[in-house]
Amino acid sequence: MIFAVMNRQELIKEIQAKKSMLCVGLDTDMDKLPAGVPRTISGMLEFNRHIIEATHDFAVSYKINTAFYEQYGAEGWECMQETLRLIPSSCFTIADAKRGDIGNTSAMYAKAFFQRMNFDSITVAPYMGEDSLRPFLEFEGKWVICLGLTSNVGSSDFQMLESGGKKLYEHVIGTVAKWGDPGNLMFVTGATKASDLSAIRRMVPDYFFLVPGVGAQGGSVQDVCQNAKTDFGGLLINASRSILYAGKGDDYMEKAREEAQRLKEEMERFL
Repeated sequence: MIFAVMNRQELIKEIQAKKSMLCVGLDTDMDKLPAGVPRTISGMLEFNRHIIEATHDFAVSYKINTAFYEQYGAEGWECMQETLRLIPSSCFTIADAKRGDIGNTSAMYAKAFFQRMNFDSITVAPYMGEDSLRPFLEFEGKWVICLGLTSNVGSSDFQMLESGGKKLYEHVIGTVAKWGDPGNLMFVTGATKASDLSAIRRMVPDYFFLVPGVGAQGGSVQDVCQNAKTDFGGLLINASRSILYAGKGDDYMEKAREEAQRLKEEMERFL
């Protein structure tokens, strides 16, 4: 079955048209909503609406971190679905759910996020191997975004371990790349690991990277682009908190737009 999709060429076209690789993370924390925005599910949804309206001129993608919505049960899932509907069809949508389980369970996750909710893509954890990713990869026109080298401090616990002359994350990326192709598979590569990005890019020159860690986590657009950008762009550079909470009061839409534009203009220098 084929669902509404954004294919590789459409994504590249959007990057070229907007001269941007910006992905806005809708990791909306009710406790951090600006003054004047109700700290309720409806307040979250209205906040998301305003952030999307303020940033869609500069963003090519939106990433919804599902945990921020799942915590509220059925109401949270409904808010997530309504937020997804607010995103322009020209923008690539990501369910940041980090799923990964035995095959029949992954098949149900794939149906939930691709068929029921109609996200373009989902983040997955590859620890359980190929059969845990295969159900996602088999959805025609949809994308799998596999954790590769992440931006958190604990990534060094496992991802940087040496095995057979390579780091574990190199084994993961090199192996997973063979399970899909550049039209249905991306990798998460953290902006705070910029020194490793050029090596990863050499490993998988034709694949898109989702790059979290710019902004509040301290990653640099310049470092990311210099180490990993390709002639087709090749990057979705995510910023969440630095955009969402740029303003603390009634100016939050204006401040979010300013920050999104600033990041977009940084990226434009490299496109």
